[in-house]
Amino acid sequence: VQLQASGGGLVQVGGSLRLSCAASGRTFSMYHMGWFRQAPEKEREFVAAISRWSGDTYYADSVKGRFTISRDNAKSTVYLQMNTLKPEDTAIYYCAAELAHWPLDVNGMDAWGKGTQVTVSS
Repeated sequence: VQLQASGGGLVQVGGSLRLSCAASGRTFSMYHMGWFRQAPEKEREFVAAISRWSGDTYYADSVKGRFTISRDNAKSTVYLQMNTLKPEDTAIYYCAAELAHWPLDVNGMDAWGKGTQVTVSS
């Protein structure tokens, strides 16, 4: 599966952005999907995940209540709605796909998209 993330940009503190990740290739609905992020000089970290059939979700504590992950299997797309953004949310955001394992592991994903930059200005 090939992934392409989009929707990043510059936003002020408290603002919102919606990231999209379009998939092509193998059947999108077979994959668990996740969003990860990497800030400068930090390791890549988990943000949110959504399971492939039931649509179960879970989040990093740092974004719980502010971010929402969703998917549209008909459009082969996963979304990340980000509200009440904070400067510490500034990072490159990556979407990733995993065929078998749940919950997701940043070191075990099957495919990664190129990231999209999110910058939150104070």
